[in-house]
Amino acid sequence: MRIEISISEQTLAVFDADESVLHHYTVSSAANGTGQQMDSYCTPLGLHVIEEKFGAGMPENTVFVGRSSTGEIYDISMRESEPDRDWILTRIIWLGGCESGYNKDGEVDTHSRYIYLHGCPDDVQMGIPGSKGCIRMRNKDIVELFKSVQVGTPVQINA
Repeated sequence: MRIEISISEQTLAVFDADESVLHHYTVSSAANGTGQQMDSYCTPLGLHVIEEKFGAGMPENTVFVGRSSTGEIYDISMRESEPDRDWILTRIIWLGGCESGYNKDGEVDTHSRYIYLHGCPDDVQMGIPGSKGCIRMRNKDIVELFKSVQVGTPVQINA
């Protein structure tokens, strides 16, 4: 199994060992575009791997800070009180780069940049860039993806 993300198409596809598409989702990548550099708020390119998963069994719209549940369930009033916050909801799939000097180690390390696949509020538009570097997904989609992938699953992010 492997995941391929297309930044130009704003899609994520899950392939089985026979290269058949198991799942296909519309996503939202970084508003700042693509890039590898720490603190750039860009989505990194290249070959990655799922290093950690958080949120198994949590209800949809669970709010996460630092990969831990806050005990809150997101609702629109929270958006109104913090309109500029990039909400991380429901599940987190934390990526690590595989290409030393490109998306692994030093100032380009995807894992140290806290790049995730994660849920977001249902009113956030998909299909257009808007995150601070992560790949945003609909809550129902991240739940489905979370169940179908394991730590170690390769994730290719293409421009």
